[in-house]
Amino acid sequence: MDHDVRRPLHARVAAALRAEVDDHAAPPGTLLPSESALTERFGVSRSVVRQALAALEGEGRVRREKGRGTVVVDRADHRRLVQRAGGLHDQLATGGAVVTTHVLEAVVEPAPEVARWLGADEVLRLERVRSVDGRPVARIRTHLPLPLLAGLRADDLEDVSLHAAMEALVGVRPRRGSRQVRAVAADEGLAAQLGVRAGDPLLLLEGRGAAEDGTPLEVFATWHRGDAVSFELDVDDVRARPLAPGEAGGPGDLPAPAEAARRVGPIAEGDGVDARRLLADLDDVRARLEALVEGGPARRP
Repeated sequence: MDHDVRRPLHARVAAALRAEVDDHAAPPGTLLPSESALTERFGVSRSVVRQALAALEGEGRVRREKGRGTVVVDRADHRRLVQRAGGLHDQLATGGAVVTTHVLEAVVEPAPEVARWLGADEVLRLERVRSVDGRPVARIRTHLPLPLLAGLRADDLEDVSLHAAMEALVGVRPRRGSRQVRAVAADEGLAAQLGVRAGDPLLLLEGRGAAEDGTPLEVFATWHRGDAVSFELDVDDVRARPLAPGEAGGPGDLPAPAEAARRVGPIAEGDGVDARRLLADLDDVRARLEALVEGGPARRP
């Protein structure tokens, strides 16, 4: 158990049990030791143990069952296919989850550097929080070109797919694009909005989306809870056949956003997303997440 005397006892006990659950030392379905056994193990009072277990139950890590005890819950996370043009709302809703969206802000402003690719002097900046089954899982910032999407209103975007709203308004939605993934630590603002602790690992997905004909439609950044969303990638042997325009790595792909390019590495104009490179990036993300959880510096492979 952590011996940092500045932290309350129940928080230290909760941290120790949380680590066992998250590391699968106590896998889903495991019955945790009784309150009296935990009291003896940690050398604390039963009320402290109860507070710790209540915290883990509130996080969805355990379930306390009458007459049985405390059981580790199978916390099936939500999976996002990062190479699909569809947004998080579309993918999760298709899987049967109850997806809700809260619009924090919708502001018209001069196009920032990251959104110059949209080719508009002014943009609509949307700030949103997306929840699944009542649990916040993603914080989204999107820049949209004006006047093309000037008809979008904040009230129209509550609990709906932005891409569906685009299609209803102007008859198009993102079908192509480019994306970059990296691991970041939650700052105080993101932590409060996503219900995590400052410093917890997040997965940041940055990218651009365009219509089938190449019309720029969005520049976005989405911070995903690292304990709630995982990224998946469909892969085939890119050497087996020529890539068609619009496929990952094909000549029709769009370049990465300027901000993502600066942070993740230079990408020449016209380059696409190579599946092998993306796999390497995802390995890097995993290494960074592990370093963030362990509190050490991330090492690039």
